[in-house]
Amino acid sequence: MHVPDGFIDAPTSAVTAVVAAGALAVGLRGARRELDERTAPLAGLVAAFIFAVQMLNFPVAAGTSGHLLGGALAAILVGPYTGVLCVSVVLLMQGILFADGGLTALGVNITDMAIVTTVVAYAVFRGLVKLLPRGRRSVTGAAFVAALLSVPAAAVAFTLLYAVGGTTDVAIGKVAGAMIGVHVLIGVGEAAITALTVGAVIAVRPDLVYGARGLRQGLKLRVHGELVDAPEPTAPVAARTSRRALWLSGLAASLVLAGFVSYYASASPDGLEKVAHDHGIDSKTKEHASAGSPLADYGVEDVSDARLSGGLAGVIGVGTTVVAGSAVFWAVRRRRTGAPSETH
Repeated sequence: MHVPDGFIDAPTSAVTAVVAAGALAVGLRGARRELDERTAPLAGLVAAFIFAVQMLNFPVAAGTSGHLLGGALAAILVGPYTGVLCVSVVLLMQGILFADGGLTALGVNITDMAIVTTVVAYAVFRGLVKLLPRGRRSVTGAAFVAALLSVPAAAVAFTLLYAVGGTTDVAIGKVAGAMIGVHVLIGVGEAAITALTVGAVIAVRPDLVYGARGLRQGLKLRVHGELVDAPEPTAPVAARTSRRALWLSGLAASLVLAGFVSYYASASPDGLEKVAHDHGIDSKTKEHASAGSPLADYGVEDVSDARLSGGLAGVIGVGTTVVAGSAVFWAVRRRRTGAPSETH
């Protein structure tokens, strides 16, 4: 759903840029409360993993493909504020290095793909977790539903933005029907990827999953006929996997997905591209400002072998994203560490 330059007019793009900047400012403040020395490294990895999985377009209908948006996954793993920042880092890397998503449309893309998906997904997730029995399966199931709904929500958001600032004269009803219909199907793939990933992390380090915090219920003891909280164990239960091992495993998986598996991804246009082509929304598309980038279109310039070119581009993208994301989240954590401690 990367919106290119020319789909949305300049005034609307400017407004969404202001909205995106405000949301990122709020996200930076909120992320200070969500991140600590254990979870800050995970946030950079989440951004890199989202970048890698977004390269894996999967078929959803005849001549149409979809890919992960990542808002639900990021919000559940590292928190909603940090999640907005994770997806925004990915969009920035894609726009600047790979000419994917217009630079003048960056505000549109952050608003649609980072803010809307994260807010909707996390709201649905929290609501379901409160209603469902407390347990790991409930978190995974809630993640599935939240991710499923976040994708058509983003399609609705794009439709509204197009209704306000679309540069072509296409009936909004046709745009809404086509966008929502195909992105419901894409949402199923989003939900499966999100649930599988969240479930995998919970299986080895539930303490690092933001959406699973407070999942463990304290033991109760009956004393003189009344239930009281049992004392916490003096020694923490050993984790199955160390944070370093989890981080290295996640990075290795991201590199394999982007550097090798991405070659076998569907070549069909994604949902937005297909709808835009079929309904003429793309008639005023402008050339990307980074079209001359040596990594444009996820290939390395002057490397003739398609598999090698795409693989190298994917590896470079993962590496750049994990470095950029880790730098952002490390700085956020340092700001939190350096802040005066609050007294209660």
